Amino acid sequence: MECPANTPFVETKKELCRMCYTCVRECPSKAIRIHEGQAEVIPERCVACGNCIKVCRQNAKQAVTTISEVERLLGGEKKTVACVAPSFPAEFTECGAEHLVGMLRKLGFDLVCEVSFGADLVADRYRRLSKNMKNRRYIATTCPAVVGFIERYYPECVDYLAPIVSPMVALSRAVREIYGQNTAVVFIGPCIAKKVEARSTLLPGDIDAVITFRELREMLATRDIFPSAVQSSKFDPPHPSSGSLFPISRGLLQAAGIKEDLMAGQVVVTSGRSNFPEALREFSQGNLDANLLEVLCCQGCIMGPGMATDAPLFRRRSRVSRYVRSKMAHLDYPQFKSEIKRLKNLDLSRTFFQNDQRLSVPERAELADIMTQLGKFSPEDELNCGACGYDTCLDHAIAIYKGLAETEMCLPYTIDRLRKTIDELAVSNSQLATVQEALMQSEKLASMGQLAAGIAHELNNPLGVVLMYAHLLLEGSPEDSSARQDAEVIAAQADRCKKIVSGLLHFARQNRVLRQPTDLRPVIERSIQSVPHPEHITVDVSFSYSNTVAEVDGDQLIQVFTNLLSNAFAAMPAGGTVVIDAGGDEQRVKISVHDTGMGIPADIRSKIFDPFFTTKQLGVGTGLGLAVAYGIIKMHKGDIRVTSNADPAGGPTGTTFFIDLPRKETGEEEA
Repeated sequence: MECPANTPFVETKKELCRMCYTCVRECPSKAIRIHEGQAEVIPERCVACGNCIKVCRQNAKQAVTTISEVERLLGGEKKTVACVAPSFPAEFTECGAEHLVGMLRKLGFDLVCEVSFGADLVADRYRRLSKNMKNRRYIATTCPAVVGFIERYYPECVDYLAPIVSPMVALSRAVREIYGQNTAVVFIGPCIAKKVEARSTLLPGDIDAVITFRELREMLATRDIFPSAVQSSKFDPPHPSSGSLFPISRGLLQAAGIKEDLMAGQVVVTSGRSNFPEALREFSQGNLDANLLEVLCCQGCIMGPGMATDAPLFRRRSRVSRYVRSKMAHLDYPQFKSEIKRLKNLDLSRTFFQNDQRLSVPERAELADIMTQLGKFSPEDELNCGACGYDTCLDHAIAIYKGLAETEMCLPYTIDRLRKTIDELAVSNSQLATVQEALMQSEKLASMGQLAAGIAHELNNPLGVVLMYAHLLLEGSPEDSSARQDAEVIAAQADRCKKIVSGLLHFARQNRVLRQPTDLRPVIERSIQSVPHPEHITVDVSFSYSNTVAEVDGDQLIQVFTNLLSNAFAAMPAGGTVVIDAGGDEQRVKISVHDTGMGIPADIRSKIFDPFFTTKQLGVGTGLGLAVAYGIIKMHKGDIRVTSNADPAGGPTGTTFFIDLPRKETGEEEA
């Protein structure tokens, strides 16, 4: 079977990959790279064990199909032989062996043989090997995934590999010895690693193609070949014996007549993704003194990734055992012994090579930055939770260093980063809400300003006329006349209207801020002097920052402080204290005005900067003071906000206005 070098037999369907890292965790050779959240199989590291296929719930991992290779052979001139793995009874439960053979002949195969006979040949060679072991140690080589794992990750153990081919190759050589060399051999079984074994340069020409049971079912379905539609047929010779037990763990030992004596400890058998790497590790370290180590990547070949059945382990074992018992009951033993004797000198030897793919372990200092990124500042931070797919945090860091993994694979790191992102989003959301509120306030004030400007200009002239004639009436009316009293009322109310119009004009004015270096001390002092100061109220002023000079419009700030002080005095009819503090830094000026008054109720706090909103009695306030103050602060590119408590049960009542201004002009266009 011709395949380009380093072509993987397992591929990832990226659209199905959900970044669960289960494949990374279950891959014994760590042959899966995570790049931009997607799993990629690294061909040179992959041993095609198929664990990633078995554990992927999303079916994102799939074996690369070789059906086209088989179809080409079936259409060729050579006699084609289907070599069926001994695990077939666990797969094809819907039909007997003879119907399976009939379907394979219908598919186009000229001969259909059981790989179990190759297993018998291999068992014979291991029987001979065990008699001549003496002090020599061996690792059984019936599992191609384990052989590939040793060649890549335990190259120092290559010399311990038993120099015997697998049952698949053994049967292929036997078939060609019996039926001639002009024969094309197709292996059909549960193992993906057999595809890698078939393309090995150390086994040239032994196997022409390999397909899994799953692929065979696909071919049969495509051609509408079903058990009921074919004539039953028997397997072609040579017929096997106990080699049919090979797909079950310890089947090799029973077929070879080798006993696993727990007291002697000369033979050790293990299988499964977790057990076989540990066994090889201990074997390489000299901690396992067994003469023969039989290792299977799966829990027997009946659990191979090329199986389509979902039956549990022991049900599969039972089906294989039942078939073997039936087979042995009808075995022509003399014929079997004759075939074994005929092929006793058949060359079933092979060699192996070192293909070292081990990752060099960097110094701990080289991993310091990566460990810091992962939030691992001390050994106590290394949780070794395995969520990333690696056994330890250090293993994960090494994989990142080698470009096989990403920091986002660390679950605690990702959760911590997500928490920080949520916090940052909360802050941004709060800031956005504040800006949105300020924008709405600015738009509202701008609209009110345009309306106020129009009204003020229209009322100014009529009010001037009313005031003028009211004063003329006052001058021409006797002191005690009712006309004089009426004129006084007209003049007073017209004068009040004039003040309101003046406030509207001031609120709506569009002039630019006249910034210049200004000392805030005299600004605050003049503001205090300009507001009538009740005797029962004290005003304290402090400067918590030595630099009191800022580029501001002093006259406008006086108006701001005047309005704030006026409101503070009005909020303390029974007396109290006003504290003004001016501080900040070299970039910002921060001023607070705090009073111990009755406070502002929470339900009206959002309205205090609205034009014409006031809590004072009718005729006392216009509701423009804070709106004007707000506009002035915004024209200075600053911010004004308020905190207040009007509920004595919640603590001391009072209100504090906070003003934040840039100390220097920013150069941006004035608002």
